[in-house]
Amino acid sequence: MKETTPNPKDVELVDELSDKINHVKLEIAKVIVGQEAIIDQLLFSLFARGHCLLVGVPGLAKTLLIKTVAEVMDLKFSRIQFTPDLMPSDITGTEIIEEDAVTKKRDFKFISGPIFANIILADEINRTPPKTQAALLEAMQEYKVTAAGVTYQLPQPFFVLATQNPIEQEGTYPLPEAQLDRFMFNLWLEYPSYKEEIKIVETTTSQYKAKLEKVLSANEIIQFQGLVRKVPVADNVIEFAVKVANMTRPTNGNSPQFIKDWITWGAGPRASQYMILAAKTRAVINGRYTPSIEDVKLAMLPVLRHRIITNFSAEAEGIKSVDVIDRLGQEF
Repeated sequence: MKETTPNPKDVELVDELSDKINHVKLEIAKVIVGQEAIIDQLLFSLFARGHCLLVGVPGLAKTLLIKTVAEVMDLKFSRIQFTPDLMPSDITGTEIIEEDAVTKKRDFKFISGPIFANIILADEINRTPPKTQAALLEAMQEYKVTAAGVTYQLPQPFFVLATQNPIEQEGTYPLPEAQLDRFMFNLWLEYPSYKEEIKIVETTTSQYKAKLEKVLSANEIIQFQGLVRKVPVADNVIEFAVKVANMTRPTNGNSPQFIKDWITWGAGPRASQYMILAAKTRAVINGRYTPSIEDVKLAMLPVLRHRIITNFSAEAEGIKSVDVIDRLGQEF
């Protein structure tokens, strides 16, 4: 660990962030019933400057959840419905010819697309062809859009939540592994419990309308994102994250036999980076000044789920990536 004594101002920021996040969760709970783990992971990703891929059947309030997060944090929200005929310019924006009313001179003017927002809901991203998917993924990586040779910076903070429907696969264009790797987390949204569903039905079929309080601003979020990057991490915690990522690779001589038997490709360096960033974010959100190995362990599933590719042997035995990650976790 390079830094041993936290900066007093940073300590104050950690305490402030912890209090604000608790307030954010209380506000979200006015609208969203349950899903505490998913909400935590979304917040970890947002403050780590990552993006999320959310997989869940229709009707589980994915849109409502992300709209509520945007409202509580006073951020501009944009929803893009991905369809087979969606073009890249429908996302990024396009140039039009505009005529000056006085001089009658014509010139090109850029009309920004829905991607120019702080929080983007990319609904059913696998319904659109790779060319259009790439337009979004480029913006996620570079935080900018280029049109007619001119580069436009996207507003900060910038957070993408892309959704996929796990049931209907006909007419879809699955994201290639290289593009899946751009997402920090892959989250699976589960059905609500019996009691949670009762509460959902009670609130959504009545005149109840939650009055949400704005807890954070864009500038505060950017400040807290900077704080996460400054959090010191012990060498053994970084070594643990790198060891986990290394062990998912079948070509690594130290990998367990089940990895060599079931995995075609393991996780790349982004996995190690994202596990550390997730651990840092989890630590400061919970009011701690440095992450532990336990924080890294809790990040393993959402970070690795879409980064390890099982082979035919695993499929024949009914083994999925989640099963491999669970077993890998038992190795430590």
